[in-house]
Amino acid sequence: MKQEELLKILTKNILNAKRDHPVRVCIDGVDASGKTTLADSLAIELQKHRPVIRVSIDGFHNPKEIRYQKGRNSPVGYYMDTTDYEAFINAVLKPLGPNGNLQYKTAVFDFIKNSKVDSPVLEAEESSILLMDGVFLLRPELVDYWDLKIFVDVDFKITVKRASKRDGYYLGEEHEIFEKYEQRYVPGQKIYFKDANPKEKADIIIDNSNFENPLITKL
Repeated sequence: MKQEELLKILTKNILNAKRDHPVRVCIDGVDASGKTTLADSLAIELQKHRPVIRVSIDGFHNPKEIRYQKGRNSPVGYYMDTTDYEAFINAVLKPLGPNGNLQYKTAVFDFIKNSKVDSPVLEAEESSILLMDGVFLLRPELVDYWDLKIFVDVDFKITVKRASKRDGYYLGEEHEIFEKYEQRYVPGQKIYFKDANPKEKADIIIDNSNFENPLITKL
């Protein structure tokens, strides 16, 4: 299907997920699957109907000394130590959930600068939609917080090629990117698949192997 058709279907499903608090939507998937691009495009459509809160899990990294405590290429470290989930839950998911106070933050840490972020406390409307993208969003600590769960599915062979063109600004030369994905990111995602079974838990699965022709494989 065309991207426009996909966005219409997702928009309809999200708008139908009515709650007495902001609807918390996650867009999960492996690295370089197209999660952020999809979330940004979807936000534009949803903003025509309701207020949208855009957040990325990248704003909730742990410091380097925690992220790499098991080794810079450790897949277990990637899965277990990348994100400060307690901070994320307390800053975003609980305030926007049942009986929440609607006061949230969009980030607490800048992983590029390896420093804390003093982001302002914002207040959501009850009719808002939280649109969250990131890796590992359907892990056991998080899965029950989501009101709608989307998984972007792409084969690792495709995502690694995409990453080689995308990630040079912080991972280095192409051979360094391939090494990082081969040793850390892909094995880390496989640990996630075994531990959390995200495709089984997702409400919607999108095959995003072709950006121009995405396919919904679960709805």
